[in-house]
Amino acid sequence: MRPAGILAGLFFLLALYCGIDPFKHSAISDFPDFETYKVEMPDWSDVPAMQDSENLLQKSEIKFLNQIQGPESMAFDPQGRGPYTGVADGRILFWNGDKWIDFAYTSPNRSSLCDPKPSPLSYLKNEHICGRPLGLRFDKKTGDLYIADAYFGLMKVGPEGGLATSLTNEVEGMPLRFTNDLDIDDEGNIYFTDSSTKYQRRNFMQLVFSAEDSGKVLKYNPNTKETTVLVRNLQFPNGVSLSKDGSFFVFCEGSVGRLRKYWLKGKKAGTSEVMAVLPGFPDNVRTNDKGEFWVAVHCRRTYYTYLCALYPKVRKFLLKLPIPAKIQYHLHTGGKFHAVAVKYSPEGELIQILEDSEGKVVKAISEVEEKDGKLWMGSVLMPFVAMVLLLILILEVSSPLILKNSKGTTEGIGQCICEAQLSMFDFKIRGREKIFEPATQFYKHSIDQW
Repeated sequence: MRPAGILAGLFFLLALYCGIDPFKHSAISDFPDFETYKVEMPDWSDVPAMQDSENLLQKSEIKFLNQIQGPESMAFDPQGRGPYTGVADGRILFWNGDKWIDFAYTSPNRSSLCDPKPSPLSYLKNEHICGRPLGLRFDKKTGDLYIADAYFGLMKVGPEGGLATSLTNEVEGMPLRFTNDLDIDDEGNIYFTDSSTKYQRRNFMQLVFSAEDSGKVLKYNPNTKETTVLVRNLQFPNGVSLSKDGSFFVFCEGSVGRLRKYWLKGKKAGTSEVMAVLPGFPDNVRTNDKGEFWVAVHCRRTYYTYLCALYPKVRKFLLKLPIPAKIQYHLHTGGKFHAVAVKYSPEGELIQILEDSEGKVVKAISEVEEKDGKLWMGSVLMPFVAMVLLLILILEVSSPLILKNSKGTTEGIGQCICEAQLSMFDFKIRGREKIFEPATQFYKHSIDQW
């Protein structure tokens, strides 16, 4: 038989295997109604080319390693205490400065199924029983904590903690299936996302593979108890964050990889527009005190994911190969961990990008919360929290004079910075305090003694 005939026969057998999946080894074998959808990706030329060549996220400190599993969201109460975070076993924990303590939980049906397990993904099959708190936000006036639980919907717990109460778990007569993130305006209205009506969070990989468009952005009115749909037909909507002046909020489009703006005030009120094309696929977004937006990006775009997004039939064929879901997911995320944090102005200008392209330290990020000169980074996939001082990042990208000691080397810089408060540029060096108030003076100042 000729080589061409052999290849044709092999291709036929492969196609037949994928068509019937006899051994149920594919990533979608347990989903008989699975379908793939086209993603209208932005032009590749519109994808930001800026990179963090210094891999500045590798300067992060890994905190609480293996003490917590899958800390998605980082929140601080009105008194500045915390962080608080929701973890994979369904609890919301509070760091009291000494240890993690139980603060709240979302499921009234907790049992031994929710007991500690070795990794965040170990909890997936029981999440619908134990609950899975994702986005967290405090009401600054009341101290109440609002929770987006993937299975129990939008919830609230008082400052004393305990079992959270349900605010809403349906819209237009349909249950919320994948409540993801939220934010609260000054009037108490809550804006939140429901990522899919078809796939729950324990099947998030299949949602990524499918790119189906049943996701929504919603509004909950605490006075009328009414939940309304603001934006429909979204492919994996995720993070939500209000602007500093409350005139709009932004939300992340997971499958498309965009940051979108929804206007609440002014002539454009009730409309949405693209704010920025992201370098990869986002999770949560958070606003800092300056009104800038930090976006947590799971991974950068690759040509593989770009082409798979544009050609759903090809994607479905590849998903029918005898390759487990976890491996397919890694292929969709570039084949390795690659943490990215991106900061945007309210106008959508890319201000800063931080990366750990080798996945050595931070690995993956679900949220970036800026608090008192620090970036707190949680990840739904990791058993730790990452934290980095913004001052250290400034030192890394500033002039060589700042980076070098009296010997002309950088030795000892990390040890010398014992305390940092970015707002005042105040830090102590070997017991001698130096204060740099405006940033311009800080950049120009040379530290010649360590």
